[in-house]
Amino acid sequence: MPVEHHEDPFEYRLGDALRQAGGAFEANGAALAAGGEVRGRRLLRRRRATVAGGVAGVALAGVGGALLVPGGGGGDGGSVAAAPTAKPSASASASAPASARPSRPMSGEELLRTLKRLLPEGKFSDEDSRGTGAAFGPYARLVYDDGKGAAAIGISLGRVEPGSQQARQVTTCPAEELVPHDTCSTSRLPDGSLLMLFQGYEYPDRRVDTKRWNAELVTPEGHHVSLNEWNAEAEKDAPVTRPDPPLSTEQLKKVVTAMDWRTAVAAVPEKPEDPKEPPTPAEPPAADGQAIQKTLIGLLPKDVKVVSKGGQEGEYGFVVVDDGKGATFVQINVQPGMSDVESELFGPDAEVLPDGTKVTTRQGQGDDKGTGLVMWTVDTIRTDGLRVVVSAFNSGSQQTAPTRDTPALTLGDLRKIATSERWERLVRTG
Repeated sequence: MPVEHHEDPFEYRLGDALRQAGGAFEANGAALAAGGEVRGRRLLRRRRATVAGGVAGVALAGVGGALLVPGGGGGDGGSVAAAPTAKPSASASASAPASARPSRPMSGEELLRTLKRLLPEGKFSDEDSRGTGAAFGPYARLVYDDGKGAAAIGISLGRVEPGSQQARQVTTCPAEELVPHDTCSTSRLPDGSLLMLFQGYEYPDRRVDTKRWNAELVTPEGHHVSLNEWNAEAEKDAPVTRPDPPLSTEQLKKVVTAMDWRTAVAAVPEKPEDPKEPPTPAEPPAADGQAIQKTLIGLLPKDVKVVSKGGQEGEYGFVVVDDGKGATFVQINVQPGMSDVESELFGPDAEVLPDGTKVTTRQGQGDDKGTGLVMWTVDTIRTDGLRVVVSAFNSGSQQTAPTRDTPALTLGDLRKIATSERWERLVRTG
């Protein structure tokens, strides 16, 4: 389902990252967000669950933002950093360097001037920005031309909770099976900041040659700075103007780590508590991503070999298996507390097992491009609201061409995995 868009295309990076992580599934709506912070996850489950068609598990890949809500067909506008909703801890605020302490508000024009000052010499056009007092967070974007082709560049600013899952996610390189890319690295800077440098593509299926290079910085104080560049004048629907985006990884690092941005983030007013807002309900326990991956491997048929694996901190895991006849991508989401959307996910034709578990199966195309990609899915929900949904593709990823006619796992294999009692034990033990 589409995410509501605001006027800034850099607000859309969340949907964009989800679309990249889920592959080329935006057209048929086969997307499923697989995590998020406690409040966002609970409030947005209804939106992420009502998908028509199949399910594409979405890892919280750090390729452009905190993944809190589903993108579906949305996110076509580009990218944005996390909105300034998380509050830095008291200890972090106390230890923040003077240049990053709360300061006077900064206008969008000031942010634009800062961005232009930090870029190599060149011409600028199509400028747009929003200051630190804006409701949806500050950003600056422009088209930059160094004489070798015009390119879109944008920076967006926000806060994340220091040391949180969200902070780790936005600086963690995605798995190649989920988000095809050329290079990606994560490092810890001397001041304790985490920096991710990513070189990939605007479209994971490479249907056009638009490249997107990205730098994500999260400081110990919770400042989040996101810098994106393309090899075209716009992130979407614009001709490629040069082989690569203009800034090298070293230049991306220099721009994104400039202290000016931390000063700007410090000037963003913290969102006050809303006394009318109901208290956040307790979040059901979620299984660790590595534990999900390990459990999934233990439930695979004996005649397949695991050739690759991955996951995230909670709710999602994947493996690539091969039975000697070609690779198969297998993914699983283990989502507790989904009773509130049960009626949207499971219709009256769903099979009901003796213990009350509901089961549905789907066999269909893995994309809408006629590539022959096939996705088979078994979706289940227990009486306590625990949803386990597992899918298999006839390819080694959700974006690459088929390696075989059908997945290596049968619907029976997927059903056995999804209905296993091990998932209930796993969630109970955390």
